[in-house]
Amino acid sequence: MRLKSKAVGSFFRLYYPCQDSEKAEKPDWIPSREYFNGLADFMKINRTLSEKIFNYLFGSFKILAYLDAPFKRNGKCPVVIFSHGLGAFRTLYSAICAELASQGFIVASVEHRDESASATYYYCEKPESEKSDEALSQTSASAPNNLVEEWMYYRALQHGESEFALRNKQVKQRADECIQALDKLIEINSGISVQNVLQTQFDWTTLELLVDAEPVSNRNNLKLIGSECGIALDAWMFPLDDEIYPRVKQPIFFINSEKFQWAGNISRMRKLDSALIQRKMITIRGTVHQSFPDFTFLTGNWIGKLMKLKGEIDPQLAMDLSNKATLAYLQRHLHLEKGFNQWDPLIDGMDENLIPGTNVNLTVLQSAI
Repeated sequence: MRLKSKAVGSFFRLYYPCQDSEKAEKPDWIPSREYFNGLADFMKINRTLSEKIFNYLFGSFKILAYLDAPFKRNGKCPVVIFSHGLGAFRTLYSAICAELASQGFIVASVEHRDESASATYYYCEKPESEKSDEALSQTSASAPNNLVEEWMYYRALQHGESEFALRNKQVKQRADECIQALDKLIEINSGISVQNVLQTQFDWTTLELLVDAEPVSNRNNLKLIGSECGIALDAWMFPLDDEIYPRVKQPIFFINSEKFQWAGNISRMRKLDSALIQRKMITIRGTVHQSFPDFTFLTGNWIGKLMKLKGEIDPQLAMDLSNKATLAYLQRHLHLEKGFNQWDPLIDGMDENLIPGTNVNLTVLQSAI
């Protein structure tokens, strides 16, 4: 919702273990044409032309999950809050989120409203005149009739504007939105009724979360069962304040691509090295920055490499390594009783397609300094 020029509420796609359902549909990978427009803006290409190209290339794809299928009860599920990259949105990392859900996690893939997503939207109330004109019309399947979508697109850096100021403000809002998504799940888990303006058919009261937390009013006391941890997929560290590094107390696992990282960015990651808290880093050989979103699977080899959506490695192999390493790290730090520890060697880069740490030569940075 948008109230007094401020978007409120939490917007995320929820992935969860589900029951098989013959009636359930698979959701569209790109939810609506506005997202094509947003991608065009982010890539600085013509909307009209790109919409036709994107619709031809990606318009028919479905996410390999069942829409609104019943939750599969098999004990309480640990929770992952997933934050998309710059210029992305909530559906573009379905290969990661769906795999985690299939392994027993509940994943909230947040769509950020900080103008870093290619596109997103919120709902505003219609003017009274429009409400009365449509009073007898049938209720929409996606939202009540008294609400109208308002779209928000990627905000490019303006001439002469400080990029750090913009990105730092955005990353702080992103953190708040991730916390808000977790708070909503905690409320649901506590039996508190939460309004979903999208009016989906899913029964939220059936979720069973492996969380032990105070209500939203006591957010500072929030804690997960076991230890919280973070996994950063080819992270860009520039937006972070220097003061944030000593305040990070959680274990962190950096999973990097081979072609994206550079010495200055890696050195910022190394600021989080600790003798007391486990911080790990691996690099997947033959990968590019876009090896983590779904685009890497959905284009042919020629187009994929031309648009830098594919690296030299088989995309499925790269994703499999990333997901298995992620699961092993989550089991280790959330104290789960699963079989994910079979992939513990991947955390240390023990695979022919992995590099322990980084491939970046940090002596170049040291010499420059």
